[in-house]
Amino acid sequence: MSMKTKVLVVAGPTASGKTGLGIALARRLDGEIVCADSMQIYTGMPIATAAPTAAERQAAVHHLAEILPPDTPFSVAQYCKLAAETVADIAARGKVPILVGGTGLFIDSFIDHIQFAHVQTNPDLRRELLAKDGTELYRTLQQVDPTAAAEIHPNNKNRVVRALELYYAGITKTAQNAASRRGDSPYEALYFVLCYRDRQVLYDRINARVDAMLAAGLVEEARQAYAACGPTARQAIGHKELLPYLEGSEPLETAVERLKQETRRYAKRQITWFKRRQGTVVLEPDTMDTERLIAAATAQAEDFLYGKDKGKRA
Repeated sequence: MSMKTKVLVVAGPTASGKTGLGIALARRLDGEIVCADSMQIYTGMPIATAAPTAAERQAAVHHLAEILPPDTPFSVAQYCKLAAETVADIAARGKVPILVGGTGLFIDSFIDHIQFAHVQTNPDLRRELLAKDGTELYRTLQQVDPTAAAEIHPNNKNRVVRALELYYAGITKTAQNAASRRGDSPYEALYFVLCYRDRQVLYDRINARVDAMLAAGLVEEARQAYAACGPTARQAIGHKELLPYLEGSEPLETAVERLKQETRRYAKRQITWFKRRQGTVVLEPDTMDTERLIAAATAQAEDFLYGKDKGKRA
């Protein structure tokens, strides 16, 4: 019986501190980070997607961040393939693979080795759907497959379109997920989930992050994305909410408040997703200081990775 590859997972809602913990674990455990975010995969939107900064990439090796043009369709099955190749390479070099991100479907599908039921779709239909307004598409998805709609961010137009493609091909995304199956996973994972005991603390962090994104140039990034990028990029959270302001139909303050509200709603959905997973290690950043949290996570990770031999590792 072959040994499973051990993988650390750092998950949680937006603005919860995943990147910081992931980097801390990578530095302490000789690991490399595999990004697990459905929008960070794209180039040209580093502010809106909170892509790893140059300093963060210097602190720890990051994979699968900003590798595709923003108008490129990208599915969970494609992510699983790339992640499998990346994790295999990291492990082969004797490093610790650490998945870090907030897209629960990507993380769970990879770790559980989901085998996706294939459904043939129509490229002409995809082009037709992509040309439509994202809000209208999401409302349609809510009507035809509310379960899938609840698991997809309204601004992730690519995934909304994929779910509608399946519906028009004669199967809902929910039914396809049910028809998909867990394979014999080659991975053994330790999940860390960052979850604030006081939800308002997280919401305050989200509001502060949005303010920081604006100070870093989010409005100009959104303006350039609308001018140069495809529909997928235009649906990035942080971009779509600014469209009315860019079109001159409302003041910036109104657009910013909507962005904060939508980001908080997204965080609630992320929390719901990760809470469903059994066997996670929940860390509450608002109940302990950062060093204590990192020390606790590192100790549990060492037990998971090395067990009784942890004192002998190089």
